[in-house]
Amino acid sequence: MIGALYRMAAMRVSTGSALISDGRMFRVTVAALGVGLQHRGERSLLVPFERLQSLMQTIALQGGRITAITPVGEGSALAEPATTPAAKAAPKAQASPSKPAAVSASHADVPVNLYKPKDPFVGTVTENYSLLAEGAIGRVNHITFDLSGGNPQLHYVEGQSIGIIPDGEDANGKPHKLRLYSIASTRHGDNMAGKTVSLCVRQLQYDKDGETINGVCSTFLCDIEAGAKVKITGPVGKEMLLPADEDANVIMLATGTGIAPMRTYLRRMFEPAERDKNGWAFKGKAWLFMGAPTTANLLYDDDFERYQSAFPDNFRYTKAISREQQNAKGGRMYIQDRVSENADEIFAWIENPKTHVYMCGLRGMEPGIDEAMTAAAAAKGLDWSELRPQLKKAERWHVETY
Repeated sequence: MIGALYRMAAMRVSTGSALISDGRMFRVTVAALGVGLQHRGERSLLVPFERLQSLMQTIALQGGRITAITPVGEGSALAEPATTPAAKAAPKAQASPSKPAAVSASHADVPVNLYKPKDPFVGTVTENYSLLAEGAIGRVNHITFDLSGGNPQLHYVEGQSIGIIPDGEDANGKPHKLRLYSIASTRHGDNMAGKTVSLCVRQLQYDKDGETINGVCSTFLCDIEAGAKVKITGPVGKEMLLPADEDANVIMLATGTGIAPMRTYLRRMFEPAERDKNGWAFKGKAWLFMGAPTTANLLYDDDFERYQSAFPDNFRYTKAISREQQNAKGGRMYIQDRVSENADEIFAWIENPKTHVYMCGLRGMEPGIDEAMTAAAAAKGLDWSELRPQLKKAERWHVETY
């Protein structure tokens, strides 16, 4: 039935241009999604046409049943909803994305643009090593820079980024433009001395006309040797700041080098030397969802496993390894599949006004996460398209993708 409904929906929008089709919205009526009374009721989800098929697959994965797909603004439904008495009686849950009393580190106290492209700070590379295990795909390095000697001192807080200006010139003979990278170290630095900054960098590579092209800045950084000088700008960013509340709960969704800010949070929360020094004792719960193509591509995995062993009541670590694990449908396991599997718990956390959600990685991860959250919200009687901007306004939904 799902396939038939989708084909009918496609027919209704395929008569116009692709641009018009992409702009159409559909209301999907879902039954038997969730638990208890919610399982017996129905929910309506509003989605654009281009995400319709993926959403239906997510609903099917969670055991839901689609009873109708209605083009919004086009009149009657494509199939009549099978409304039941229980569905009519089931009350719609209310979202509660209230803003906690202590949200983030005071934005006024966060350093921004201490060094700009026209007058960058020149740091020194202290170490550069691979983060990947044997058999991994690609190239990812951990690179640390000495920030000593600046006036002003280049400092930062967890969740910020710095800019790197690679040596050399572009094809037009002009200096290369800066690239931004999420910082992977806490404000104290990996050595706890407070005057270093570390990055987690994946070498960009792509094929063009049969030739492998290497990213300018990422290759520059992955190849750089200890002792080399590097032009650094920043820091920048206030979107990904940790809440100041020690009792906050933190859900982290990361793929690849998007793990960088999550590493800063987790080190600040659970690394013994950090806990002794930072004057901030995390007492809440943290949950990391990490996506990688292979086990060998998991970044900082040993540290996260150690935190989970040392703080089992405060930290959970859930992996989605796409080329080694399968989802419930037998396909590759992606981070959105893990979100779907744990939907009930995730939304129980989100209902707590002290819970913050952080997402970092390739921009392509956003639609999959959004679809999983849409279906998960529906199981709770919530409309994700309404809830997400409310969480954002309350400074509890933080996204940094590229």
